[in-house]
Amino acid sequence: MRIADFALERYFAKWEFAVEHVACASDVEGWSMAELLALADAETRSMWDGLRLGYAESTGHPLLRAEIASLYDGVAPDDVIVFAAAQEPIFALASVAVEPGDHVIAVVPSYQSLYEVARSRGAEVTLVPMGEGWTLDVDAVRAALKPNTKLIVLNAPNSPTGALPSEAALRELFELGPRVFVDEVYRGLEHEPGIGVPAGADLGGVSLGVMSKTFGLPGIRIGWLATRDTELRERIVEFKHYLTICSAGPSEILATIALRARETVLARSRAIVEANLPVVEDFLARNEQFSWVPPRAGTIGLIELNGGDIDTLAREVADTEGVMILPASVFDWPANAFRIGYARAGMPEALERFERFVARADVNGGR
Repeated sequence: MRIADFALERYFAKWEFAVEHVACASDVEGWSMAELLALADAETRSMWDGLRLGYAESTGHPLLRAEIASLYDGVAPDDVIVFAAAQEPIFALASVAVEPGDHVIAVVPSYQSLYEVARSRGAEVTLVPMGEGWTLDVDAVRAALKPNTKLIVLNAPNSPTGALPSEAALRELFELGPRVFVDEVYRGLEHEPGIGVPAGADLGGVSLGVMSKTFGLPGIRIGWLATRDTELRERIVEFKHYLTICSAGPSEILATIALRARETVLARSRAIVEANLPVVEDFLARNEQFSWVPPRAGTIGLIELNGGDIDTLAREVADTEGVMILPASVFDWPANAFRIGYARAGMPEALERFERFVARADVNGGR
């Protein structure tokens, strides 16, 4: 198997730990171990204190799967498979659900591995851009269908745009016929009450979840797939035996603690987002050369630059101000734009440094 370089991860590998501020981070400010353990109830605290570092169950600890299942409306614990973060389940699903010669449709811009793994397996991949205002263009997806279309892939809420499809559009997508795989790693961080949409697993497809983004726990490396498709689920479990086999026991307990206390965890995440979003909006109001379609959910948005070159600007602001932004080019998206993240505690200072660089570099003058 030959797979293309992962542009986003290569970019992060170069800059993430070489700068002081990662202003494009997609995760929520991480929890400390002490803060998280303070949320444990008596049962999970006992599990933590008495943990023996042996193998765990391949599909995940039963208590963790029960907590994950409770995030959905019609998913049972047995419908959940626990993995190491998000990349492993993406790889497992594409390896099981797609064969050489199959056709896959991916809505873009999006996370590269959602379609690149399928392409590396010999599938034909059609990339369907979102519509104006970052809407889900179901008609465009319908027009791209082929008799051998086996999988439709959607990232909702979306990275890098923060877009969220309407429930009507999402339900229409599921009526097209092929299996639908929805990357939902930002689910639960909708910016307005009542705008959440049903999960893919509840609509008959496959949902991807992770503790890294909305829950602010990327360091524990816990993710999952949820699906009511028994045959598919069993094939994925068999394939996982060739991957990590099982997740780390300490990480599974920490994830269980967080999910049992999810109202507290989510309130913290929402508070950070609600504090930082106005900082971004004020920046945009002061700097008219930048604009965006306001994100509806998640931790990121895509800001367009009118004039200049965003790839050059990104390199120079990292070198001179120690601030990392993520050019749209790493998403293979043809726009003079960059992803910004607004869910880390240091984000206001990072944006202040970025604005200082913009003023000094005269970006508005067409740098």
